[in-house]
Amino acid sequence: MELRQLKTFQVVGKLLSFNRAADTLNYAQSTVSAQIKSLEDEFGVPLFDRLGKKVLLTEAGKLLMRYAQKMIEIEKETITEVSGWETPNASISARVPQSISNHFLPDILLKLDRKLPGLGFNIISCAYDSLPHELRAGIVDIAFLVTEGINTKNLNAEVLRIVPINMVAAPFHELSQKEFITIEDLEKHTALLPLHDCSYKMTFHKMITEKNIKIKIMEFNSIESIKKCVEKGVGFTIAPDFYVQNEVQKGILKVLPWEGMDIEFSLLMILHKDKWISPHLYEFMKLSRDIIS
Repeated sequence: MELRQLKTFQVVGKLLSFNRAADTLNYAQSTVSAQIKSLEDEFGVPLFDRLGKKVLLTEAGKLLMRYAQKMIEIEKETITEVSGWETPNASISARVPQSISNHFLPDILLKLDRKLPGLGFNIISCAYDSLPHELRAGIVDIAFLVTEGINTKNLNAEVLRIVPINMVAAPFHELSQKEFITIEDLEKHTALLPLHDCSYKMTFHKMITEKNIKIKIMEFNSIESIKKCVEKGVGFTIAPDFYVQNEVQKGILKVLPWEGMDIEFSLLMILHKDKWISPHLYEFMKLSRDIIS
């Protein structure tokens, strides 16, 4: 059993595709298949079920995925500890909601690049449902969420700040003319909401569903597009206070007095409990604490 075989196995196990794994690793598919077969011969059990074009991990494969991740992490730790900071091709993969990515990440990465100019980054929008699996499997190293909390015993979540959720509209919007906004006042208005990564959107959906409030909902992939549309008066939105503070201060958007419905969430920095924190990841986490907090 060699580490290169385990790395190939891990990629196939994450992508559940020999073809896509070969493309990712820049291998011929026959090389990927040969390395997986070598591992299966060594362990004496199948690691994948091949069901036509579909590939699924067997129970043995799922078990090996956990050990492969640990062994690959040990290799990274060994290289870093022995050779110092100059780890070849060092990179960090992070899942970050757009609001955090747009508002905080430029300052974090600017300072990090000055200290670690060779460090690579892969920034992905945060997917709430798949996050525990991706952190456990090592697909991502670290994640951030604006949420009420994340309930899993295998993750460590650090609160970086408490985030009030604001309801905002253009100053000339009909809702902006009201002294107080109740949930019933939203009836027949248009809510512009993020399509993904938004725990507060789920809370809002629950609130209007429980009250049987009928509103038009438009969902966007881009939260910047939401802000631009709200500025034009298309509708209202809800967003973390830090993400709309500049527009509110300039008078482009107005915080609506959302009576009796104050919502505060936590901005969390999340890692798997068994994640090895490399010096590079440690610096990124330190800067994130300093800038976000």
